[in-house]
Amino acid sequence: MHEDGSLNLAQVPPLINHMLQCGLSGLYVLGSTGEGVSLTSQERRQTAEAFVAAADHRIAVAIQVGHNSLREARALAAHAQQIGADAFSAVAPSYFKLSSLESLADCMAEVAGGAPKLPFYYYHIPVMTGLGIDMARFLPLAAERIENLVGAKFTAPQIDMLQACVQLDDGRFDMLFGMDEMLLAGLAVGACGAVGTTYSFAAPLYHRVVNAFASGDLATARRWQATAVQMIRTVQAFPNQVFKSVMKMVGVDCGPVRLPLVCLSDADQQRLRGELESIGFFDWALAAEGPRQSTWPE
Repeated sequence: MHEDGSLNLAQVPPLINHMLQCGLSGLYVLGSTGEGVSLTSQERRQTAEAFVAAADHRIAVAIQVGHNSLREARALAAHAQQIGADAFSAVAPSYFKLSSLESLADCMAEVAGGAPKLPFYYYHIPVMTGLGIDMARFLPLAAERIENLVGAKFTAPQIDMLQACVQLDDGRFDMLFGMDEMLLAGLAVGACGAVGTTYSFAAPLYHRVVNAFASGDLATARRWQATAVQMIRTVQAFPNQVFKSVMKMVGVDCGPVRLPLVCLSDADQQRLRGELESIGFFDWALAAEGPRQSTWPE
């Protein structure tokens, strides 16, 4: 974004180049970190178009289309299919509370029907939606109504529920884990990939976790996961939205956040840089190590 909060889509190509250089295999566009819910529908369309065009088939692009208006979400899904996105996803409507798994499945069927040719991922993030549902019950139910449902972005700490989802119908559902601080635990129970905020600026760190796990070197995987936890605890200690500040520190200026989010003060940005330097962030966050499993930055 520009300083006035308007879209700065000229920054999309360098952002994608950064992601490619970090060895990522997909982009999850207009999710929580991308402030999708704070944009107008027209801005969301413009942003989706910019990412699909700049990706140019070099990296997969999934568009998050969730909206409190299901008709608007369905139209955004249709737009994602029209512009050539690789997949789409939707968070549940959250203002009017859903009363049952059946009603949630009906809502997601309405949205997913807008792009029947694209793979659809339900976006499970109860900390934001208030829907602490049993995903292992929801996915089979939803699959009866949604032919293009392939899995979920699972952003919740319930590892037992994630494992139950992974094991449904001999691994039918593609489960992408959304808890960066718990990536290793997600891999251990069978998550096939990950979508998260901090992959945007520290993907090589997480590749070390993934690669060590894949090699059976659990001691190394735990050590790098502990480093990730230390990094996340460092940035989350600041009171306002910190992630774009970190992106700028690694060479990709994404501009400010839009209200109701609030940017870090100049003093806090300086303090953040100092704390990241003290834990060695700039030594290991950008030191490339190739991926062996998918990580999608949000």
